[in-house]
Amino acid sequence: MESKKRLDINLDKDGIVSLYGIGDENLRLIEKEFKVGIVGQNDKVLIRGEKEQLDNAEKVLRSLKEHIQKEGRVISKFFIRQVIDNVKKNEKEPTKINMENNEDLISLVVSSKREQIRPKTRNQNLYIKKIFDNQIVFAIGPAGTGKTYLAVAAGLYFLREKKVERIVLVRPVVEAGEKLGFLPGDVKQKIDPYLRPLFDAIFDMIDPRIFQELVENEIIEIAPLAYMRGRTLNKAFIILDEAQNTTIDQMKMFLTRLGNDSKAVITGDITQIDLSPGKKSGLIHAQEIFREIDGLATVNFTSEDVARAQIVKKILEAYEKYDKQE
Repeated sequence: MESKKRLDINLDKDGIVSLYGIGDENLRLIEKEFKVGIVGQNDKVLIRGEKEQLDNAEKVLRSLKEHIQKEGRVISKFFIRQVIDNVKKNEKEPTKINMENNEDLISLVVSSKREQIRPKTRNQNLYIKKIFDNQIVFAIGPAGTGKTYLAVAAGLYFLREKKVERIVLVRPVVEAGEKLGFLPGDVKQKIDPYLRPLFDAIFDMIDPRIFQELVENEIIEIAPLAYMRGRTLNKAFIILDEAQNTTIDQMKMFLTRLGNDSKAVITGDITQIDLSPGKKSGLIHAQEIFREIDGLATVNFTSEDVARAQIVKKILEAYEKYDKQE
């Protein structure tokens, strides 16, 4: 049996625009998720539908209203989907970034799937701080130190908080060389295998369904490094993974793609370079020439920062010891 309910929004004009969205797109999104009808007129909202779904839609609207009253800003579709998922799971609304008193430890809340993402070492905490404070951050160190994982967490946080409009995932395709075009499928399918570490991190933080929708709506973009040439990226969070496999020219090309209100995080392990003999890594070159530039920072990780199984840390330490003996 269909029920109906009328809500008083009690927000100013800007608040109503934030809640309803352009062309009522936010209301349409909630309608679709709960299979209800929603009509917003000035500061009144009428909801029609089955009682349980109607109640859920009301919870979402009230939660979004409270968020706007507290934060006083536009809400993103990504954030709305998180609130919807929380209501479906009968959970509380996710909170914004939280600075704890324990040495200013930064905790990121990026979705309903993960309560908080916390750095586990001082370097990891410094890494997140550098991302917040700089436009370009280089993260250099061995595998398992959280370089990629924390970059993804920061990107999702910036997207959720409407600080950027999209995330761009980039990686050089060294193994395929010039033969990338001969691989089956579209660009996304060609590059997918090389971006799997990024996907693993994303799927640990948000539901695959949400990720797929973000990709389809080009809010998350997947691109091989070669496809970045000639572009200017505004209001984007760009992650260049495995940057040790870029040439000097490729690194220069990538760094000059940044537009207004964008951030770039470049991660890599300079002990695992797959470039042809004689080619210098663009990451090593960047490390040498970028010393004191405002808005650019470098974080160097060591085996002490490894967040994987303890045996990985021991393996890395053994290799380091061997290299020093050589």
